[in-house]
Amino acid sequence: MSQEPSSILFDGRTARYKLNILIIGGGIAGMAAAFCLGKAGHHITVIETAPVIMEVGAGIQIGPNMSRLLMRWGLANRLKQFGVKPLSASFRRYCTGERVGFSFAGDTMEFEQGAPYYHLHRADLHSMLAAIATPYMTLRLGSKVISVDPKSVSAFLESGEIISADVILGADGVKSMTRRSIFGGIDERLPTGDAVYRATIPTTEMMKDPLLKSLVAVPEATCWMGPGKHVVGYCIRAKKEYNVVLICPDNLNSPDSDSWTVRGNPDEMRAAFQGWEPRIQRILKLVKEPTTGRLVIRKPLGTWLDPTKRIALIGDACHPMLPYRAQGAAMALEDAAVLGNLFSRISHKHQITPLLEAYEKIRIARTTSTQEASWSNRTTFHLADGAAQEARDNSMRLAMVEILKGVNSSSDGHQGNANMWADREKNFEQFSYDPDEAVNLWWRGDDSISLHRQFAKL
Repeated sequence: MSQEPSSILFDGRTARYKLNILIIGGGIAGMAAAFCLGKAGHHITVIETAPVIMEVGAGIQIGPNMSRLLMRWGLANRLKQFGVKPLSASFRRYCTGERVGFSFAGDTMEFEQGAPYYHLHRADLHSMLAAIATPYMTLRLGSKVISVDPKSVSAFLESGEIISADVILGADGVKSMTRRSIFGGIDERLPTGDAVYRATIPTTEMMKDPLLKSLVAVPEATCWMGPGKHVVGYCIRAKKEYNVVLICPDNLNSPDSDSWTVRGNPDEMRAAFQGWEPRIQRILKLVKEPTTGRLVIRKPLGTWLDPTKRIALIGDACHPMLPYRAQGAAMALEDAAVLGNLFSRISHKHQITPLLEAYEKIRIARTTSTQEASWSNRTTFHLADGAAQEARDNSMRLAMVEILKGVNSSSDGHQGNANMWADREKNFEQFSYDPDEAVNLWWRGDDSISLHRQFAKL
């Protein structure tokens, strides 16, 4: 993939003191951090266990808070080339397909939030980030880090090599070795009771079916809600593929199956959704090789920094997200942007700790609230048939009727609506957030004078 010219970041500012920063993990979080910290002027080394740089998985939703950053980083044309801009999101009954909820995306979302919503393949996103990060990093593939030492700020590789740095960032995902290494003990994993199947389908196959054609012709995200289960589908890769995510009760046998790469049994997947509306049945017939995994919760951490405050966590390593709000990758990119902006300001080695503390202070409340919102949607989508489900559907319908009539100025902005994407206040909180502005506000805050004086003394 050819590289686009990247924008000037951090008002053109680069660090007066250059750090050697070691990033453990070459996924989405690691590549985003390598780019932002490299643009800030630092020397970046990325250690990746895999022998080749690649990303697995299927589709991903790119909210305005994420697309804003990608465009700022010079990737606007790539988003247009590989992504699909959905016109809307629809919420439907699992058994009949009746639409009970609706929200505009497309131009409406872009106008309200100042940036577009996209659907993209994870591999395309990762490739974009790797392309812009490459000029700023030394990439070590096929290298496995087995532990880190906070006192010496060093990483110990399986090969016996030891790599020291000024700062280490653990971007090694939901099963983070860095997290276990700096906090010790067994990594607590709490089952949600859910498992997920993921697959992509060539849209050429769907266009042959009169019942499925509209799912391709009209680009929107569709969520079918049912008792203890839900399905999400949308087009990716310039409408050449249809991404489908199916969440159902966890009947997986493997005790360690919270992975993107475990091959799922298509017959078991289809059996889990018997009785669902005809379009779901047709979609599932087209799925050949789904991947599957168990969805688990890791409780929000009280801190993302090791005791010496020279090692920090980023992305899923510190705030893994359930997929019910489509914000996991967005939070990782926001983390990277905050780190890059903060460390573009460093002028002395002794400022590492206060800047890492600032990173945690700026980010931890936002990521925790997003984790909580994701869990809330799980409850909303999985209600059993009955009074609570009817109340949910009626709430969604009320907002849908007003939205389709163009009544977007309801007195409460659909606040608290069961369709979180119809709640204008929640949309503003989630999608209008700008991590660079968050850093600028923190820097200019009431404590900015004392902060600058503190830095001047170091």
